[in-house]
Parts: sequence; C-alpha cells; structure tokens
Amino acid sequence: MLADRIPVAREGVPFIGFPALAAVVFSLLGWEVMAVIALVITAFVLYFFRDPHRVVPGEDGAVVSPADGRVIEIAEDRGAALQEGEVVRISIFMNVFNCHVNRSPVAGVVKRIAYHPGRFHSADKAKALMYNEHNRLLVQHPAGAEVTVVQVAGLIARRIVCWAEEGDRLERGQRFGMIRFGSRLDVYLPASCSVEVKQGQKVRAGETVIARFGREHRAGKGE
Repeated sequence: MLADRIPVAREGVPFIGFPALAAVVFSLLGWEVMAVIALVITAFVLYFFRDPHRVVPGEDGAVVSPADGRVIEIAEDRGAALQEGEVVRISIFMNVFNCHVNRSPVAGVVKRIAYHPGRFHSADKAKALMYNEHNRLLVQHPAGAEVTVVQVAGLIARRIVCWAEEGDRLERGQRFGMIRFGSRLDVYLPASCSVEVKQGQKVRAGETVIARFGREHRAGKGE
C-alpha cells in the first residue's frame, strides 16, 4: 500500500506540470492570451487532483462514503459483490468537479482485488454497472463482516488507480485509490446494515456516514 498523498494526488503531477510549463513558455514568448489559458487549465487540473484532509467519524459501526459525489441508487442486488449472502448496494456518482480520491468505507483487511476490463458507458447509467471497466476490493471488517467496494470507469474516466494490495490493512477513511476524470463507486454491504443516506444526497469521502452495521458486526470504538 502506498503512503497517503496530500494535498495533491501524485498521479496528477504530470497533468499539472504540462500546462504549467506551457504557461511559463507562453509567458516568456509574450503570448499573453495563451499563457492565461494555460494557467486556467493548470488551475482546473490542480483542483481536480486535490486530495484534502478529511475528519473520519470515530463512532462504532459507522460506514463512510468511499467517494465525493451524489448517491444515484440504493438497491438490494448482488451485482458485482464479492461477498456471500444478501447485500445492499449504494452507488455514488462523481462528476469532474468532485474530489476523485477514493477512501475505504470501513476498517479491515483487503481479502481480494479483482480487476475487469470493459467498456466506457456513462457511469451514471444502469448499463455501466454491468459492462464498464471496473476494479473490485473485498474488505473484511474486524468483526467478520465483508464489504465490496467497486471502482467503475466512466465515459471520460479511462484510468482506475488502486494503491491497495491484497493483504493490506485499511483504516476507515484511508485512501486506497482514485479514478481520473469522473466515474462512480459502488459499495455492497450486508443487508443487515441500516442505510443512512437517500438517493440524490451529496456525500463526502471519508466523512459522510452512509450506513451503520448491526450489533453483530461491530468491533468496538472506531471500527
């Protein structure tokens, strides 16, 4: 597992550096309009790859959002779930203005990572769940419950980044990856969890509580 990276994700450095260098060159050449355009592009890319600090809730049994964005669907279906048993899926769509660093919804050990190549339909459409390129992580909570987190590529997003490796121990709210330029995250939780968000609600990675485990899946304060 790579170390946390703040305040800008390392993957964004090449994207930030190129327009920044172009702005300097245009300025030296006296091409003021082109220099301003390059500076605006640099500012947008810097904003896109921001990686802000988040205050992670410490309450027992809380499940936090893995992404910034908007809840587009809550459904009881197995879909891309890696765990056994009945599950509830919470899908979160990230637009290009959202922070795209992904965080673990729960503390636990990464038991399995499964990457699947696929298509690039718009991530907020139903068929994206079935056909788009995606990366699945199965995280086992200390109390035994298993959670699947799915990074789904989108129409513009063509690069899924996962810093976690099988066997890694993640803390709740810890960064584990990102998706470049807009996409979605799906979280599959045990059906016994109580969902705390509604469709259409905006959420923040690592901070917004999207669900809570039942007593049988709690492992003490902070888990």
